[in-house]
Amino acid sequence: MTATSFLQRALLLAALIFVLNCQRSSGGDPIDFERDVQPVLTRFGCNSGPCHGKQRGQNGFQLSLRGFDSDFDYAALTHEALSRRVVLTRPEQSLLLKKATGELPHGGGVRLEPGGAEVALLKEWILQGAARAVPGTPGLERIEVNPKAYRFLDETTQELKVTAHYADGSTRDVTSLAAFQSSESAVVGVDESGTVKPGGVIGEAAVVARYQGKFAIFEAAVPLPGEVDDAYYQQLPRSNFIDELVWNGLERLELKASEPAPEHKFLRRAYIDIIGRMPTSAEARAYLDDTSPSKREYLVDHLLNSPEYAEHWANKWADLLRPNPYRVGIKTTLNYDLWIRESFRKNKPYDQFVYELITAQGSTFRDGNVTLYRDRRSPDELTTIVSQLFLGIRLECAKCHHHPNEVFGQEDFYQFAAYFAKVGRKGTGLSPPISGSEEFVFASDKGEVRHPLTDEVLEPKPLFGEARTAEPNEDLRVPLAEWMTSKENPFFAQTMANRIWADLMGRGLVEPVDDLRATNPAVNAPLLTALGQEFSEQGYDIKKLIRRIVLSDAYALSSVPNERNVVDTRSYSRRYRQRLRAEVLLDSIARITGVPESFSAMPPESEARELWTHRISSLFLDAYGRPDPNQDPPCERMEEPTVVQTLHLMNSEQLFQKVTSDKGQAKELAASERPPAELVEEMYLSIYSRRPSPEELQTAIKLFENEGADRRRLTEDFMWALMNTPEFVFKD
Repeated sequence: MTATSFLQRALLLAALIFVLNCQRSSGGDPIDFERDVQPVLTRFGCNSGPCHGKQRGQNGFQLSLRGFDSDFDYAALTHEALSRRVVLTRPEQSLLLKKATGELPHGGGVRLEPGGAEVALLKEWILQGAARAVPGTPGLERIEVNPKAYRFLDETTQELKVTAHYADGSTRDVTSLAAFQSSESAVVGVDESGTVKPGGVIGEAAVVARYQGKFAIFEAAVPLPGEVDDAYYQQLPRSNFIDELVWNGLERLELKASEPAPEHKFLRRAYIDIIGRMPTSAEARAYLDDTSPSKREYLVDHLLNSPEYAEHWANKWADLLRPNPYRVGIKTTLNYDLWIRESFRKNKPYDQFVYELITAQGSTFRDGNVTLYRDRRSPDELTTIVSQLFLGIRLECAKCHHHPNEVFGQEDFYQFAAYFAKVGRKGTGLSPPISGSEEFVFASDKGEVRHPLTDEVLEPKPLFGEARTAEPNEDLRVPLAEWMTSKENPFFAQTMANRIWADLMGRGLVEPVDDLRATNPAVNAPLLTALGQEFSEQGYDIKKLIRRIVLSDAYALSSVPNERNVVDTRSYSRRYRQRLRAEVLLDSIARITGVPESFSAMPPESEARELWTHRISSLFLDAYGRPDPNQDPPCERMEEPTVVQTLHLMNSEQLFQKVTSDKGQAKELAASERPPAELVEEMYLSIYSRRPSPEELQTAIKLFENEGADRRRLTEDFMWALMNTPEFVFKD
């Protein structure tokens, strides 16, 4: 028998089986694999990461993660394993049914009830011939969840209904096949059937309904028990639009705002946030003694115009962009740092800053911004850093499969990556751990990005919206940069606004700050939208946005809770205290003690915020959580206080030498003829930005007036003691 005749017989037999199965079926509507079968596999976790959806599958059976590749899954079910997973002639013998119902041993346990509707659907699909697609089946356009929002005033539950909308206008109730997830399970939880129940914690949360790669959001609010008179919220002060939106958020949750912070705390807070250090005793005294009603506005404007502003905020951005010098080269890293700092010194608009980064060309020895393309060399690497850093969109998952929490798939990822396909480089490239050579980055006329599954060459396409097509011989990155920085792109402005808000307020409206998506909603979405619009309308001027936030009444609240906000950790009803950034703390210690720090590879009397690489050694900065220089990239900071930090501040030889130095502030104060009261006040103003309370002052004076007291040693001990307190280490 020839191969051709054998194939003909096989096809004839398959057709006969299909006809017989169709005759045996119940005569219901034709079942489509993608529309009807895939949702069952997804709903019951068959294609999830811990099961058959992981990279190499499970027990020889692999499905695409969450069903992003229907062709692959169909082939795995119907053609692999000697066609035992789907048996057309005897559907009840299909491994798909026997394993999932527990009739045969299954590592995933019983996933489907033997007599359930899902088993009946899968069996009917097989009886109908296990078709890959039914002609005329409409595509899924969107899903919606109802109700869309609910305010839980008691322990009642709320049932959700998910409706799928198809291209032909038809709808289907898919609640039983949808997957549900709460963004804050402590606020509200949700079970597999879509029943939402408050979790006992006050706040707002989003419940995400997911079905076949589409999402819908249910917004839940759990207010504090009891009611607050509407008049309370109306009488709260409003310096600008920020206050209005923050107070609206408090009203939704029946929370009250803390009292305004004392002037000395606002002063210290503003100095630390804007220029990255504490005020000197003279600066604190001048502000506290000022009786002008506009002294806050004057202070903020003065700080924003200070050269220290640029160094502090450039240091924050260097965290996000700074490469490892042992990978890209020391001179290259230094040039990059200088470019970032010069941008902040000029108060370069943020859209221009990003545009110049994305379209960078030139020499790594002369043009610092091209270091981005020396450090990240492939289109896929550039895609992940650019989308996350500037758009707040994490695309890493979509590199291999459809993003489980987003609308982006592999094609979206690689079409975006195609914008970087023609980045050319000339030079010797990288040679870690030295990489000392010069490299040139330019727009090449060669390069392409292919889809990893289809091998199709992909044209550049933005993640959403429209971008103009590049002109002949034009750098592909130019239309990308135009699209990214456009005022029609809300993600661009909102991502930066969220970063600034998190720096100033202690917590981002979205956390993590670079993960903006529907399934990770902002705690106050109207406020995030308004901040983004303000930033855009003000020409992407970072200083103006900082000024707007710092001069709001919400920024100036006390951290002391009241009876109706002690449970709040995210609605900004009070100040959230933060441990000082490592560089802020070290630079402040140097100013208080009067002894500057000494750093290798830096000019004399340089400050910590001016360091161009984390490779410059500093035990203090390491203890207080600066990024690990061995990370790639070295950008992650440890914000939490630790026992190591406390012990280091208490026992640091470096701090001891500064406090006891013959050239230090403690010796100068002790040697002066100031009475003890003035000496104590000077240290309180220098370290806490406030004058001592009467009780504190009297206690300190008694120490200095004790018979035989060593004035210098007592001054040193007093300075050391004040710096080893939470009031010094935390921004309040």
